[in-house]
Amino acid sequence: MNKVTLLGRLTKDPEIKCTEANNTTVAKFTLAVNRKFAKKGEEKQTDFINIVVWNKLADTVAQYLVKGKQIIVIGRIQTRVWTDKDNSKHYVTEVIGEEIEFVDSKTTQENTKNDETSETTQNEVETVTEDILSGDDLPF
Repeated sequence: MNKVTLLGRLTKDPEIKCTEANNTTVAKFTLAVNRKFAKKGEEKQTDFINIVVWNKLADTVAQYLVKGKQIIVIGRIQTRVWTDKDNSKHYVTEVIGEEIEFVDSKTTQENTKNDETSETTQNEVETVTEDILSGDDLPF
């Protein structure tokens, strides 16, 4: 059985193309996947995995995925060999994505922005409160 599940973040915005033969959409991107364990005294390693998706899934990738987005990709590993114009052989191993799940939700991203705004507002509130309560004219 050839099945792989990866959790990682896009290293850059996906590259979207359409095939010339039948105008099929294809999206390519690289997923940065952290290894689960690290050797003692070392930082965790990261693998950079090439992902390819086709058709409607590629359209979805084009619409919703950007650099830094965290996703889960479920698919299969594929190897291929091709010869360039200089007659040199090239070997490529990539994951053909069959399913994608979004890990970062829109609300998570909004909450992060709101948290930053909320933190600023909270600091402003504390400053105002301190100014109000610092006087000698307190009624008690």
